[in-house]
Amino acid sequence: MSDMKHPLVLFVVFFLTFLSGPACGKVYIDIDSPSFQKFPIAITDFKLLRPVPYKGDLPFWFADTVARDLTITGYFNVLDHKAYLEDPKQAGITAEGIRFEDWTAIGAEYLVKGGFQTDGRELITEFRLFDVVRGELIIGKRYTGKPEDNNRMVMQFANEILLALTGEAGLFDTRIAFIKKIGTSAEINTINFDGSDLRRITNFNALTLSPRWSPDGRFLAFTSYRDGNPDIYLFDLGSGSTRKIVFYPGLNLPGSWSRDSARLLVTLSRDGNQEVYDMNLSNGLLQRLTRDFAIDVSPVRSPDERQIAFVSNRSGSPQIYIMDADGGNVRRLTYDGNYNTSPSWSPKGRKIAYEGSVHGRFQIFTADPEGGSVQQLTFEGGDHESPSWSPDGRYLAYSVRHNGRSRIEIMNEGGQNARVLYEGNEICQTPFWSPRPR
Repeated sequence: MSDMKHPLVLFVVFFLTFLSGPACGKVYIDIDSPSFQKFPIAITDFKLLRPVPYKGDLPFWFADTVARDLTITGYFNVLDHKAYLEDPKQAGITAEGIRFEDWTAIGAEYLVKGGFQTDGRELITEFRLFDVVRGELIIGKRYTGKPEDNNRMVMQFANEILLALTGEAGLFDTRIAFIKKIGTSAEINTINFDGSDLRRITNFNALTLSPRWSPDGRFLAFTSYRDGNPDIYLFDLGSGSTRKIVFYPGLNLPGSWSRDSARLLVTLSRDGNQEVYDMNLSNGLLQRLTRDFAIDVSPVRSPDERQIAFVSNRSGSPQIYIMDADGGNVRRLTYDGNYNTSPSWSPKGRKIAYEGSVHGRFQIFTADPEGGSVQQLTFEGGDHESPSWSPDGRYLAYSVRHNGRSRIEIMNEGGQNARVLYEGNEICQTPFWSPRPR
């Protein structure tokens, strides 16, 4: 079992200090606008905060890493250093030391500057974001930690940039859980939004499936064949302990949690064929929600918990259906294609993502909860499967199988800016996005 503690808690407490912020509170970028275009931003090499000898690469590393993190959000166009007009030897990192006309001349609308100092045991950094057009500081932060905390400092400030410019924090403090399968063994792993810090969570040496984060971030529910039968387990991310919670003979699979993390939708075959139940985790009591001779699987709650999407073959082929939370009022959602599965309800409730078969290959689609506005998001070769929404509803993680290899990818909610999160020699499956830390 992994010795990991809660993955959403920073290992080092950074001391955050507002340096200044006359423009804080204003939302600068409407990334949900249909006319949204990437915003041009310049990022300069970081300066030494004290005039002491230094031979490392941190000045360039900080700039490059901030640029990388902002680029992967899909919202920024980082301008080439070769276009910069500023004299780095003369310029400072405060508004008084910046010639903003040098940055407007090359088309920048935002500017990131910063500095650092380190004695090998402690690292202090200052990050500043400027509005170039207005010539003013938007936000400034100071972080104190160990030298190895440098990447966490950058990710924290990238979150702050997104919060300052869009009104909603970034996702650099979230993780994606997924399955890595080698031979007959499959284990749960987690990874940061930027592709860093891969960790193995389980070590069962058995087939392990379907990781599902609890909304409070405390637990991962999953199915494992560790004891021979596909049983449901809970992994406590704080203590690292695991306990078996559902072990009826036959199939036991976790679905989505309730918002209060007190109930879990499950798929069980205990009464014959596979049916959907709502389980109270405190006492194990089950409420059966589907009663059909067909197979009913993959239940997921709507954000308001009034509806549940699930997959059934009651029409002859796997299709997505929606029912009320008590199992009533069942209606079919998908009609196009002969195989649609793996529904995932967006956090804002406006869309349901799913995988559907197109010419024998699975692609990612979205539709509204009434079955309209169907949009195909992926078109490349291979199978694109198991979509999972980010907690802000602006990205989708999913798996790709192609030419004998597989990977986990992330794309913007409209299908743009697809990037590889993880790729290896193993089979990678069923990504599931964590909540934001509370």
